Amino acid sequence: MTEERIITAATVTSGEKGDGGELPELSEISQKNGIEVDTIIGDAAYSGKENLKLTHEQKIKVVAKLNPGITQGNRKREDEFDYNKDAGMFVSPAGHMAIRKARQGKKGDGTNQVDAYYFDVEKCNVCALRDGCYKPDAKSKSYSVSIKSEEHQDQMAFQETECFREKSKHRYKIEAKNSELKNVHGYRKASSYGIENMQMQGAMAIFAVNLKRILKLAE
Repeated sequence: MTEERIITAATVTSGEKGDGGELPELSEISQKNGIEVDTIIGDAAYSGKENLKLTHEQKIKVVAKLNPGITQGNRKREDEFDYNKDAGMFVSPAGHMAIRKARQGKKGDGTNQVDAYYFDVEKCNVCALRDGCYKPDAKSKSYSVSIKSEEHQDQMAFQETECFREKSKHRYKIEAKNSELKNVHGYRKASSYGIENMQMQGAMAIFAVNLKRILKLAE
């Protein structure tokens, strides 16, 4: 969405997927629609390492606060586990959400604290993607993350700047637009089953709010 509150791109996913992975496509669609993207404002779901790496290459600022839950660490399968910000949990490559998390390490002892996310081993035992991810009959399966990548260190410094604070003030526009879509145009609840039907419902709702906004700006 632009600062003038015109929606320029949208994607529809199943409910267990995190928002962060959609950022590259949303940015690409917006640029194809004629929008010059130099700053992206969002919540913590969009501050993952891969997003920061991509936007840095494109010289795009990401105004999204870091969250220990979405920092990717140095795990071999780091890009395959997705963070669901609404549940506050990671989702495995097979789509299974963690059932609990625990903080490990002591704050202020000179080392990084780690959040360990634990998965249901009964699901892991029969998972088609368990090879290389889960050892058969292991008593637990966890995925740990911490802030230690160069991308996140740079983002931590950016969070302290006046530019970041000023741009963050525009985020309320996004929440207000979400509220309008849900409460005024029926996007809170699916009117029919299936991703394709939800995409159609979303397209109609977005068309309506964009048309209203364009008419308002033209007054």
